[in-house]
Amino acid sequence: MQFLLVDMIGHTMNMNSDKAKATGVQNSWVSMVYLAFLFLALLVYHWVAEGEFSGVVTLSAVFQCMGLSLLGAHALSTGSVHGVSAKSLQLEAIALVCRLSSTTWLQGYLPADASGDHLYQAFDFVSLGLLLALLYHMKTHRESHEADDDNLSTVAFVVVSFVLACILHADLDERPFWDAVWMCGLFLASAAPLPQLWLMAKSKTKVPALMSHFVAAMALGRILSGMYFWEVGDEITCEPLIGDFNHAMYTILGSHVVHVVLLADFAYFYIKNLAISGLTSPMELPETWIV
Repeated sequence: MQFLLVDMIGHTMNMNSDKAKATGVQNSWVSMVYLAFLFLALLVYHWVAEGEFSGVVTLSAVFQCMGLSLLGAHALSTGSVHGVSAKSLQLEAIALVCRLSSTTWLQGYLPADASGDHLYQAFDFVSLGLLLALLYHMKTHRESHEADDDNLSTVAFVVVSFVLACILHADLDERPFWDAVWMCGLFLASAAPLPQLWLMAKSKTKVPALMSHFVAAMALGRILSGMYFWEVGDEITCEPLIGDFNHAMYTILGSHVVHVVLLADFAYFYIKNLAISGLTSPMELPETWIV
């Protein structure tokens, strides 16, 4: 009996040791991804953009790419898309298509530094490729997708965003249709977290670490984009609807503010979980989040 007890204790200690090693390896891997993208961001800002503030908007595309890479790593490493909102990814993909339809051939919404020549668009293309790959992966692993809970209408978001964009667009491209398409992409990117947050609220399980990092990285990208448009706000022009009121500037800035407000609650619990439990611990949402 004593030998059996000693064996059980030893087995338990070995399991705990293996679990700790696995956690340590995962923690190191996530840290490496963060460091790699941070190094890439510094390289882009100092070497390509040469320290110009307009390079900040290219950094927003870098962190967007990082967030989607982390989500892809989660889907591949777990073999599951549980907790991932296909509707959110669809909105992000449509938003990128709208943005690229302007930035690939028009100059109005590009950063003024060298990163706006090709690099900014390249990161958006990489992000779009990652989104399409994730959506395909979800299609082939639909048994783990919570389709019944992921039920917000993508079409409604697109229609409302395009109608508002036709009314509120700027004129930096000097082509009303493409200005409206770019603005539609901005609205969709701001609304894209809603289906993901809705799915998290409907779920009774903890949010996997990589998924929470994905949401946080996307939010950081939006904050950087908002900083850029705040800085160049005086350069945003439009055909005023009322007097001399520059509705386009306030619409663009307001769209970024909406995105940040939507994620403010999540950001608090994300930072709290990061400080207490580290990079690789799942994030437990409070009961007030659960729908």
